[in-house]
Amino acid sequence: MADLRGTVRYRFRHEVDDVHVVIEGEASWVSGLVENLELKGVGWTMPIARASLPQNLSGLAEEGDEPDEDAPPADLGPTPDPSRIPVVRRPIGQLDLEAEVGRIGLEPMQRPDPIELMEVVEGLDRPLPVKDPTSVDPQAEAWLKELMEVVVREHGATAMRTEDIEEVLGERLGDRSGGVLEVWLDSLFAAGKLVKVHGGQGTGWGPSPSWLKV
Repeated sequence: MADLRGTVRYRFRHEVDDVHVVIEGEASWVSGLVENLELKGVGWTMPIARASLPQNLSGLAEEGDEPDEDAPPADLGPTPDPSRIPVVRRPIGQLDLEAEVGRIGLEPMQRPDPIELMEVVEGLDRPLPVKDPTSVDPQAEAWLKELMEVVVREHGATAMRTEDIEEVLGERLGDRSGGVLEVWLDSLFAAGKLVKVHGGQGTGWGPSPSWLKV
């Protein structure tokens, strides 16, 4: 205990005789009391409130100085200087998001081109029908899953409009189009296979992560 300073806690417990000793206080006092009770060499001592000493970088207390408990913390760094914080003011609504994104080197997400997606789908092998007894059209659902895989993993998009799905997959959807296609997609949404995204340009449909993994 000789190398401990500040407030410490000594604890000793003897299960057989049901002896439980806890001593808390300044390290030197606790050490003397443990010796008087002939408990030296048993139990353990741990610090519970120990002042951290700085590496003499900011004029803080040197090793051996008694900490002043009433003094404010001295290791919080320099006083903030508001004049060094840049002030940016602009009228509400005048922030050009595309310009700011370009300034930091990011490219805005581009909606996948349906024509390009059609070419990709044409090059895919016919997928096996999904193995789901609740599926209304296992083959059409398999094609939709293939399309969503391409859209998410190769283009980084999260959803496609109903019109784009219809344009890209065409007859692979079992001749579903318009409102009929919307109803079918909504049934997949109700089954937890798709997510529905409402936007200014219409309703979008994205894959549920668990659906893509199946």
